[in-house]
Amino acid sequence: MKTQELIETSQRRRRWQTVSALGGIATSGVLLALYAHGGWGWSLGFIALVPWLWTLQRLRSLAAVIASAALMAAVFVLAALGWFGPAFGAYAGIDAALATTLFALLAPAQQLQFLAFAVVWYALRNRDGASLQALAASAAWVGCEWLLPKLLGDTLGHGLQPSHMMRQAADLGGAALLTLILLLVNAAVARALVVGRAAWRPVAVAVMLVTSLAGYGYWRLAMLQDVLSAPAPSLRIGLVQANLTDLERRRAEHGTHAVVRELLDTHFAMSEHAVRAQGAEALLWSETVYPTTFGSPKSADGAAFDRRIHDFVVAMGVPLVFGTYDRDEAGEYNSAAFIEPARGVLGHYRKTHLFPFTEWVPNWLDRPGLRRWLPWAGTWQPGDGARVFPLTLADGREANVVPLICLDDVRPQLAIDGARLGAQAIVGLSNDSWFTAHPAGARLHLAVASFRSIETRLPQLRATTNGLSAIIDESGEVVAQTGMGQQAVLVGEIPLRAPVPTLMVQFGDWIGRAGIAFLLALVLALWRPGRQFAWLGQGTATASAMATTAVVSPSSALAVVLLSPIWRAVAALLLLTAATCLLWLGMRMIWRDGLQVNSLAQISLFGFGVVLPMLVAWLQQRICAGEARIEGRALVLERAGERTELPLSAIVGLHVWRIGLPGAGLDIKLASGRRFVFGVQLADPAALHALLATAGSNVAWSGHASARSAAFAADRAAARHRLLDHAAIKFLLFPLLPALVAFRLHQHIAFGGTFGELQTFGPVAWITGLLIWWAAWSLGLMLLAAILRVITEIVTTAAFLGHGSAAPATRQLFERITRVIYYLGTPVWLVVRLLWG
Repeated sequence: MKTQELIETSQRRRRWQTVSALGGIATSGVLLALYAHGGWGWSLGFIALVPWLWTLQRLRSLAAVIASAALMAAVFVLAALGWFGPAFGAYAGIDAALATTLFALLAPAQQLQFLAFAVVWYALRNRDGASLQALAASAAWVGCEWLLPKLLGDTLGHGLQPSHMMRQAADLGGAALLTLILLLVNAAVARALVVGRAAWRPVAVAVMLVTSLAGYGYWRLAMLQDVLSAPAPSLRIGLVQANLTDLERRRAEHGTHAVVRELLDTHFAMSEHAVRAQGAEALLWSETVYPTTFGSPKSADGAAFDRRIHDFVVAMGVPLVFGTYDRDEAGEYNSAAFIEPARGVLGHYRKTHLFPFTEWVPNWLDRPGLRRWLPWAGTWQPGDGARVFPLTLADGREANVVPLICLDDVRPQLAIDGARLGAQAIVGLSNDSWFTAHPAGARLHLAVASFRSIETRLPQLRATTNGLSAIIDESGEVVAQTGMGQQAVLVGEIPLRAPVPTLMVQFGDWIGRAGIAFLLALVLALWRPGRQFAWLGQGTATASAMATTAVVSPSSALAVVLLSPIWRAVAALLLLTAATCLLWLGMRMIWRDGLQVNSLAQISLFGFGVVLPMLVAWLQQRICAGEARIEGRALVLERAGERTELPLSAIVGLHVWRIGLPGAGLDIKLASGRRFVFGVQLADPAALHALLATAGSNVAWSGHASARSAAFAADRAAARHRLLDHAAIKFLLFPLLPALVAFRLHQHIAFGGTFGELQTFGPVAWITGLLIWWAAWSLGLMLLAAILRVITEIVTTAAFLGHGSAAPATRQLFERITRVIYYLGTPVWLVVRLLWG
């Protein structure tokens, strides 16, 4: 009977787990539907996945986790993208219910990021660190979306588009960065629901992430306001939305000639109104508005229509950009033609990202049988990437624009490439008529397109066949838009000025690549032959525990630095000066100078503002260096011939420095109520506590905060590598290696040989050149190290606050990852640059 009761109890538990898992997925589906709807629903993005993650934490088998992820993917596409199935069904002539069912069944393959997230989440379930689990799973999500781009380019971060402040961080890492932050916040909130009294820690992490996102947006908008409010010349462009759709039916009823004539007559009339009545200085029509090849006519009628368009441009005296087709010996292309009154046709931009199975079929699938099944499948060829065209007016004003056609605007790289080529604005052409009965699709397309303006800080003018045409400013704000199914003319302006630099333009769409690199580095850091990541397991002793329980011999001596309050302030000021100058150099390189050291001014500031203060601080540390040891019943502190003995009975407390400048350290509290005149700087304050405890002292930390700070410092000290983390090796010797390679390459290019400059200008010039290259690489690598250090400290601090026992393992892991990136990633990157540019 007892066995039967156990079986029944187990069955009830499994049923409850199944019900709770389904309930969590359904609840997340409802929240995601509200999130995707827009408006104030954007705020739900920070908790939409919490119900699913809460149930995911309770699943004990990989099969259950994969099933949960697959079902969550299906619910997601039905909740957030439910319009797609019926819209595609209407286009392809398939029943809406059948199309929706097929779309849901294929959801796991379309939304693979759910599976990637869940599998990594499960793989790290028993590791000592919820922070690492959340970060790795989130990295898998964004890495998967980058590696396998989705058809519509959708990602969770796009749902933050309605928030003016939250979306601004997309100029740092695109919508993928917003997705990463959303995932981490959701994971932190889900963690808070299961840790009981310690819930404040993951909640604090979530609040920190959200406030950081909002704070950056506030700062960025203020900076943009200053730049964009400055007066600048502009160019007015008229967007024509003619609302002429269902061309196939019109052709069948009236013939091709009549349909093309109606299209042109309508656009001519609306365009003339835009120029004459609204002062448009250039015109933009939508995708494939001229439904035949322009510039290479297929018939006499086609040639006549081509002349009509050219004659209209000359009569209006304004440039025209419109959707048409282009062709060459390889085939036909969906394109945008550029015409000017004086110079005629400037050229065509050919659409790069074609819609699969409607505009294009992969060669390996393109068979007669497939085309019988998919009669609507097109035969267009993809273009070869971004192009920038000038829109030139009669008075000489000129705006360089990068055109994007339909799906071109759902992926960041084309807009980024255009910005790098000198574009001052984005012009978008789209035919969203298949969204006519499903305006949610058109809204999503517009929201995704607006992120191209945030990422590049380029204004955008977007013309569609029947909606939604729009004017988008540099902050991603939709300044004006037409309605769906509306015939309208919209006139917007392109400011003729250089765009505000962004990290996305400098680095490209880097978040997904960083996610993949992080996972690879994680595998390298965790992998141990035959031990299967055992060092991160439950039995790992924490560094802080080892530090506080270490057995220290009474005769042991600790290396310390003894600093008076004034000398400590001086040392801290020197290091803050170096950090500020390094930050300034980094910001200048990101926003203005480019990601390379290309001027003596940068090297001079690096030498005098960074290296010199650090060198002075190092010398001061050497002057004040000493040791602490136990002699009898006294703590002896000795420095440069000065010796102080403190009776153990006089020491009543140790107060760890809250601000670790110029390094970790502590103040000694005396029985008199005062503090010892010298502060004691040492990498591991817990070591001094252990030294005193071993000698029989009952000294305690001055409070809970000091104890936690000591444990945090102990973790950091235990993770430090004696050689690889040494400043001289890291910032002097190692930068010399790539500097020698780059210097030798420069010498061969500029002077014909390694010692060409030496033979031409003498040893001083040659050595000076080498030193400049050395300093440049030292600066670049110090900036890289600073970025890695900031990331490591943020993650390990979050781990320490959120789950203290996970902090040592997380610290060890991230220190190893940063060393792999620094010492291995740098030469690999250099080799790739040298071999493949």
